[in-house]
Amino acid sequence: MRIPTLRRKTVLASGLAGAAAAMAGCSPDSDDDGTVDRREQNIDGREAYVEDQLASMSLEDKVGQLFMVYVNGSAADTDDPDHVAANQDHLGVDNGAELIERYRPGGVIYFGWAGNVDEPEQIARLSNGLIEAAGDAVPPLIATDQEYGVVTRIGEPVTQFPGAMPLGATGDAEAAENAARIAGAELRAMGLSQNFAPDADVNVNPANPVIGVRSFSSDPELAAELTAAQVRGYSSGGVAACAKHFPGHGDTDVDSHVGLPSITHTEREWTRIDAPPFEAAIEAGADMIMSAHIQFPALDDSLKPATLSEPILTGLLRERLGFTGVVVTDSLEMEGVRSEYGDERVPVMALQAGADLLLMPPDFGLARQAVLDAVESGELTEERLDASVERLLDLKYRLGLIEEGGVDSEGVLETVGTDEHREAAADIGDRAITLLRNDGTLPVPAEGLNVLVTGWGENTTAVIADSLGELGASADAMPTGDEPDSAAIGNAAAAAEGRDLVVVATFNVGADSPQTELVRSLQATGVPVVAAAVGTPYDIARFTDVNAYLASYSYTDGSLSSLAKVIVGELEPSGSLPVDIPAGDDPDSVLFELGSGDGF
Repeated sequence: MRIPTLRRKTVLASGLAGAAAAMAGCSPDSDDDGTVDRREQNIDGREAYVEDQLASMSLEDKVGQLFMVYVNGSAADTDDPDHVAANQDHLGVDNGAELIERYRPGGVIYFGWAGNVDEPEQIARLSNGLIEAAGDAVPPLIATDQEYGVVTRIGEPVTQFPGAMPLGATGDAEAAENAARIAGAELRAMGLSQNFAPDADVNVNPANPVIGVRSFSSDPELAAELTAAQVRGYSSGGVAACAKHFPGHGDTDVDSHVGLPSITHTEREWTRIDAPPFEAAIEAGADMIMSAHIQFPALDDSLKPATLSEPILTGLLRERLGFTGVVVTDSLEMEGVRSEYGDERVPVMALQAGADLLLMPPDFGLARQAVLDAVESGELTEERLDASVERLLDLKYRLGLIEEGGVDSEGVLETVGTDEHREAAADIGDRAITLLRNDGTLPVPAEGLNVLVTGWGENTTAVIADSLGELGASADAMPTGDEPDSAAIGNAAAAAEGRDLVVVATFNVGADSPQTELVRSLQATGVPVVAAAVGTPYDIARFTDVNAYLASYSYTDGSLSSLAKVIVGELEPSGSLPVDIPAGDDPDSVLFELGSGDGF
């Protein structure tokens, strides 16, 4: 493993000192303008609520609080036959309202594939229905994975930020905090109180199949700075932030959704590379930290996944780093945690390890009963459950869920997708564009310009072509697919003949990707070729002699529009590479160092 380049000398926080400042994952007492964070008010009332509520809860209610599940449907009381059937199969209930009333889960997570997120007013009504179903009992956390960029659950008209690595390319902590504040405010307006963001992983492995642009940087310090900024931003926006995936998922070559990765860092390397963003998140007041389904032998030689590791979740996260907020597992549907243990054992083992909230068990009824049985047998004590429930109750009180109730579903668009918010997202997209190679091809004035836009992504190529057209060029889109075959490559090369410029969008080009042959064939036409990496920026290692190379780190419409503006000179590229790019034929040598990036 090659140690990543550092932007400047990394200074690690002590962890324990950070914990004292963080105090249970809470935010600072006041903002810069002197206003007091509402979540830090009325400490006596919060403690009294937690104590009284815990004393009144049955064992079944406590166990319910330990789970966050998904439920199908666009309304809490849905009677859609397909959604009812899916809910019965997965949860044993017809809909979300019945789930809340019967099992009192700690939270519900929204997904598009579950039919939860059609449009903002509907999302707000769904949230209100779930909260109303709780009645006088403990309301659920309502969450989603809205990292932005490649992990976006709620689309337009919600403001679409480019994602983490584009923020890394700006190097601007203030912009990162503002983006999270806006994102948090929009989520809260739709009734959500929890976001599984930011990603605190340090992406030091270009072949990482699951993190990549979800990470801010390969520089631990930059990743720490932006992680902390986003934690503060989400807090001020009104939602609980969650730093993930502890103890660090940035140097894997296996996707934990489909397998069990193993991290080979030494403990010293973990302290230097992986730990800083999590330490920074704790100091900034992260409400939650999510565990990773990864083996980390230097931290636990039992080779249990971190989610099931007491040395990692309790010994390292709780005791060494001093985190006293909520520890949530990554999805328990993922193979990384299921590969060695049965679905009835994983929830019990995660609680024994130190987790508080169990996310998305594949069989909720089985998981719930397993925890109840473990308490009855003495494998888990009720006191152990109480410690987790206390943390969850405390968080819900601090978020205002106990007193505030639902949201204004009719006025949600007064907050969501406003012009001001969209301008903030567009500014990040503009400032992230990074120019790594240019033989003088760029910029190309738009007037009279005849362009072929080809490569990865139907929407990507179409948006770039449309954006160039709006700027005055004549541009045609010809997508070639994720894995272009010889026919698609030949057609693109033929279409390039006679053009003034070819723009080829590339996405996460691996060593054997046919996207490399596409770029080579386009270069052979003699027409100037601009390669635009809309995923990770490492693609240039496969075609170092392309005429010009731009990285947007994102295929959101806003980022693609920014690319078009740079190509025709309407925008000066100002992004700086937030990762090292190794040479394609020698991974131990650096082709472009962190911080690289040119203007015209």
